Amino acid sequence: MEATTIIQECKNNQPWAQKALFESFAPVMMNVCRRYIGNHHDSEEVMLSGFMQFFEKIKLFEYRGEGSIQAYLGRIMVNQSLMFLRKHQTMIYEDLQENFISESQDALDELSAQEIMRLITALPTGYRVVFNLFVIEGLTHQQIAELLQIKEGTSKSQLSKARRLLQQMITKMENHGIQTK
Repeated sequence: MEATTIIQECKNNQPWAQKALFESFAPVMMNVCRRYIGNHHDSEEVMLSGFMQFFEKIKLFEYRGEGSIQAYLGRIMVNQSLMFLRKHQTMIYEDLQENFISESQDALDELSAQEIMRLITALPTGYRVVFNLFVIEGLTHQQIAELLQIKEGTSKSQLSKARRLLQQMITKMENHGIQTK
């Protein structure tokens, strides 16, 4: 069935359309939430509240072609995840004002998407949130600082530490003979 029809029927509060949309996008949105939250149970809770918010405000959604539903839902899931983390006060940042050394090569190129996901969810919450917002969502450090109400230097520091920790985890995997592809 066409996306425009499903969206229109969701706007008409048709349960079958809501179910179809949920089933189409739930796995991807669950991954978005997992990247931020880290554990399955809380990620599922956040994802469900994100879908509820989407359906409550669907009349405001404008379908703009293929990908617009996923992009819109993804933004909701990121915001829901950040609200969840703030509510549970699990985002802790070190406020460092230092010069940052750019990382040499990106060891993440050697990993599968599933392995990267596992490593990202293993990061401490502050590192994980900034890493996701910068690397996955494409926000600038200034945007991240405004969104999270932290200093720009803190965002840079958290990203740098996240990358270093990811590289350490990858090195540890390689040293233990775990294949990275």
